[in-house]
Amino acid sequence: MPIAAERVAAFQDLLGGRADLAFIPLSTDLHYLFGIARDIPKYGVTLHPGDWLEGAWVAPGHPPVLALPRMTAEFGGRGAPPGTELRVLGDWDDPAALVRELIDRFRLPAKPRIAVSDRAHADSVVHIQQLLPDAVFCSATAIIRELRLIKSDEEIALMREAGRRTEAAFAAMLPKLRFGMTELDVVAEIDYQMKRQDSLGPTFTTTLYNSGPNHPLMLGRRLDSWKRKIESPVSVLFDFGASHGGLCYDYGRTVHFGEPSAEQIKVHALVIAAQRAGIAALKVGEATCEQVDAIARQVIEDAGYGPNFRHRLGHGIGWDVHEPPFLTKGDTTVLREGMMFTVEPSILQPTSFSARTEDVVVARPGGGERLTAGFQDLIVVDR
Repeated sequence: MPIAAERVAAFQDLLGGRADLAFIPLSTDLHYLFGIARDIPKYGVTLHPGDWLEGAWVAPGHPPVLALPRMTAEFGGRGAPPGTELRVLGDWDDPAALVRELIDRFRLPAKPRIAVSDRAHADSVVHIQQLLPDAVFCSATAIIRELRLIKSDEEIALMREAGRRTEAAFAAMLPKLRFGMTELDVVAEIDYQMKRQDSLGPTFTTTLYNSGPNHPLMLGRRLDSWKRKIESPVSVLFDFGASHGGLCYDYGRTVHFGEPSAEQIKVHALVIAAQRAGIAALKVGEATCEQVDAIARQVIEDAGYGPNFRHRLGHGIGWDVHEPPFLTKGDTTVLREGMMFTVEPSILQPTSFSARTEDVVVARPGGGERLTAGFQDLIVVDR
């Protein structure tokens, strides 16, 4: 049985007893279940007639149906996988009539339970509720995550390749770095290099965090930071990742422009040590997520930089960049074989030098297996 068919069947089994019908729009959930690839998202919305119904309609005990507006089906090049019926809505057809037909086919009870992906648009839910006013809604994503939580060997291999492409893009970009480049110059180059590695593109907006005596951190001010020139001395913290086969990589390294100070060398070494401690602690069945966070954090706290490690140690990752569970205080999830996390400690100082590193790591019985391992030493640009 093809992987997509196996996943759909497993989802239908989980759906039974929890929901009578699921609506899965074009999204990560649809990509995971049906193998229907999602595209790079757009900044603005492009509406197609009747696009509130586009997605898979899945009920226990019935073959699933993929409903698409004509423009999505033709211009998006999307079709239904084997075992799934494709219904295409014409530009002048009534989407409510098509969905009503599907509802009748699925023979829903008087007060049906409808599972909807978390990233469905509100207009889809509003239209469904108009057709089923007594419906009770729940999260389809929460059910699908039970399948997505543990990554298969095939998924780990895809993520490993995503990491290879990410790190190869970083390696190709490094020789191009010069004093006086703007952050936009660097971001554009790293995004270009990821595409040259046959990645569809970045899995999230490529970001640099700049810090040094004359380079205060500009968190959340992307347009302003893009205009800023990178002049020595400054530490530049990279945060980016390439997509591959539906999987999302997330990667971080520190590059120092100019001769690094003793403090910069120290904070970078501390971050690397904290990451190694966190990776070693990712032992299946022996640790919880919050315990892994605490072990890595202790390295930085013992050195007196605890307040500068402002965020959680890491997050689940896979078909989305951020997935539960999280390596953070309060998450008592016990590690299981095949869970994937980022391990990304940092020391962020607003007016002094900072450092961060990040890799995707698979939880294993003897400790974490990192999927990228290059550029562990502090990278220095001297021109």
